[in-house]
Amino acid sequence: MMSEFAVTQGIEHCVCIIDLLGRLGRLSEAEKFITEIHVPPNDLIWRSLLSACRNHNNLELGEKAAQHLLELDPSDDAAYVLLSNVCAVSGRWEDVDDLRRKMKSSNIKKKPACSWVKVNNKVSTFGMGDKAHPQKDQIYAKLEDLKQIIRETCYIPDTSFSLHDMDEEQKEQNLWNHSEKVALAFVLINSVDGSVIRIFKNLRVCGDCHSMFKHVSQAVQRTIVLRDSYRFHHFSGGKCSCGDYW
Repeated sequence: MMSEFAVTQGIEHCVCIIDLLGRLGRLSEAEKFITEIHVPPNDLIWRSLLSACRNHNNLELGEKAAQHLLELDPSDDAAYVLLSNVCAVSGRWEDVDDLRRKMKSSNIKKKPACSWVKVNNKVSTFGMGDKAHPQKDQIYAKLEDLKQIIRETCYIPDTSFSLHDMDEEQKEQNLWNHSEKVALAFVLINSVDGSVIRIFKNLRVCGDCHSMFKHVSQAVQRTIVLRDSYRFHHFSGGKCSCGDYW
């Protein structure tokens, strides 16, 4: 970039490299690259590394990345949540509880997840396990139908994304209460067959919801576009445009 095209290295380029190395699981190289860049690492750098640590279950490096994130912004709820994810995948529930206590003592609150859709020129918003919508009975009946349908396509719930120490059945139920799943059921009830489903979420979509959306897109033959806080996901025919890394 610099020698052939005279393009000065910027932080956005560094974030892309960290993201690429993270996708490949080359986390030690990503860590080394951060120490060698000519610009101070920002929150995007450390958040990208921490997300990669979650995907590849590297708790030790994840803790380092989270510490750097919190040094930049001690009130960064995403740092606590991402590190909690890494600890939960490793089965370290005491560490998860400790992180929650730290958040509580510092008065740091996790941003509530919500998803919203626009159907018939009206925007509908859903929280986790939302029971306030007038069509709640139909929505949760539709979710039960989807459970049966996608189990036939070999969908297996990934309960590692349920960040509470409970039995597997409770974890699975907790996953089915995620706001994007509730929003999806609502759109399937109220939209025209064959039309593109568009859902927005204020936080990053979890791995189980991502898997579920792939299976649903194949089972009901619908294209689903999910815009979370990181990127657009285009689900079609059981695949996602992100290549299963986000």
